[in-house]
Amino acid sequence: MGDEASPVTLEGSLDGGLSRWLWLVKWLLVLPHLILLLFLWVAFFFVSVFAFFSILFTGRYPRSLFDFNVGVLRWTWRVSFYSYAALGTDRYPPFTLADDPDYPAHLEIVYPEHLSRGLVLVKWWLLAIPQYLVVGILAGGSAIAWSNTGQSASLSSGGLIGLLVLIAAVILAFTGSYPRPVFDLVLGLNRWVVRVVAYAALMSDRYPPFRLDMGGSEHDAMAIPPTPATPTEPVGAPSASGPSGWTAGRVVALCLGSVIGLVSIGMLAGGGAIAWLDHTQRDASGYLTSPTRTFATSTYAITTDRIDLGNTTDVAPSSILGTVRIRATASDPSQPVFIGIARHDAVDSYLNDVGHATITSWTGGTTTYQVHPGSAPAVPPTTLSTWVRSAHGPGTQTITWKPGGGDWAIVAMRPDGTRGLSIAADVAATVPALGWIDAGVFTVGGIFLIAAILLITLSISFASRRPPGRE
Repeated sequence: MGDEASPVTLEGSLDGGLSRWLWLVKWLLVLPHLILLLFLWVAFFFVSVFAFFSILFTGRYPRSLFDFNVGVLRWTWRVSFYSYAALGTDRYPPFTLADDPDYPAHLEIVYPEHLSRGLVLVKWWLLAIPQYLVVGILAGGSAIAWSNTGQSASLSSGGLIGLLVLIAAVILAFTGSYPRPVFDLVLGLNRWVVRVVAYAALMSDRYPPFRLDMGGSEHDAMAIPPTPATPTEPVGAPSASGPSGWTAGRVVALCLGSVIGLVSIGMLAGGGAIAWLDHTQRDASGYLTSPTRTFATSTYAITTDRIDLGNTTDVAPSSILGTVRIRATASDPSQPVFIGIARHDAVDSYLNDVGHATITSWTGGTTTYQVHPGSAPAVPPTTLSTWVRSAHGPGTQTITWKPGGGDWAIVAMRPDGTRGLSIAADVAATVPALGWIDAGVFTVGGIFLIAAILLITLSISFASRRPPGRE
């Protein structure tokens, strides 16, 4: 396995006269490329999924899909060579999937006429694990995420490669010369990384060799001559027989369809989660209930922060939340408890000079309070007409409420207004709108999915139509 030539040919020519300081701002200069590559890598992921099933059922990687993915890898390598995977040139990378003969960085992958239908199930995860461990050291993990998710826009910019390029950049800044041995080693390490990525992306059955082929060019006598994997004209340029392959419009359609497809998958997954919540998590009374939490204070009251339900009359909060249920039980079963809900201003007025604790956060298993010092309340809470709903007594106290617009607060106290309180409480709501929300999310997600399939299928179909002489 180690003696066989790789079907991946990665090359780069070190330019003379590199700027001493341009590398400091290349991160800014490549931003347009990184934005485009983000969309291209989303498309790369979807194309790889299509290719997976094609290989599984036919043993072939569709040529148009292969051409596109090679183009994305090639574009990424040029940007990486210009920036922080090599810093091998100051010439700005071209915006094209096709090979640019005049640019100093090149990448070709031999098109496989046949691929194993069995290997496609295991090579990208199980068989590639040893290579992932090596690449994790060479590229710092970015290339691993790159090959598995298609989300990274840099071939390799960390790990050993990043360290060596940084050393070369510092030497370049002080001497005006890029050390050739470092460049040769960096190219060899990048070559190793891209071979692993190509293998993990199902583009070859030949296992990446465990060897370091250093230098800007590959001179192995056993090397397979690279065959063009994409059209030789820049993306968007028509051929003599009319437009074919991956024109700019088809690339845009594929990327757009992939992004829409990603959104649709998220929406459908969200719709599934809402459906699961709506149909499996309601109690016998139809409520969706929060986990029970314990709240305690040594002051006279516990209150929620301002609950803003809006002041619009277009949509009543109760049409979305339905009926709200609040339950509270004193930690000491013999201790009575009072709970009530009222307008926030009325609660503020009642507790203005009263020592109390306001709940500021109760997420992540931790409850935080803002403690307001003060004296005992002038009158017990049970004597007030402030509350729109209230309950008090020993055991579990429950109030139900049809919420209206405005600012509200929930208060828990001892019925006699004395100091100290510890309760276990939960909040629930019927949320009648959940079914409509679920249906809406599924509908929009389904429409997006259909649109994505059409865009992806049409772009691939048109890209696969090659005029005579291009086969």
